[in-house]
Amino acid sequence: MIKKPDRKAIRAKRRLRLRNKVRGTAERPRLNVFRSLNNIYAQIIDDDRGVTLVAASSLAPELKGKLKNGGNVEAAREVGKLIAQKALESGIKKVVFDRAGYIYHGRVKALAEGAREGGLDF
Repeated sequence: MIKKPDRKAIRAKRRLRLRNKVRGTAERPRLNVFRSLNNIYAQIIDDDRGVTLVAASSLAPELKGKLKNGGNVEAAREVGKLIAQKALESGIKKVVFDRAGYIYHGRVKALAEGAREGGLDF
């Protein structure tokens, strides 16, 4: 019987393949997404300096009263809008999207659409 690779291994392989192509610079930093079971997190990273410029998550104090659940599509859209708002305040308008091996569907897609609605260009 052949052992099938687990979901985490498949995502890790996909993530490494993506990270070889996606790189954030000072002019166009990387918007990274991490999705857990109960929450969703987003960071804007300058890979040249190795610095996180802006971060937002469904645990952020700005979203505490708005969200009933941090792990659904509505929460992801709100996090996308929040990261876009913080990025624009920091002078960041253009980013490159790093889905971190997750399939562009559901919460990851909602976060990206929320960031676009908020004014980020990618």
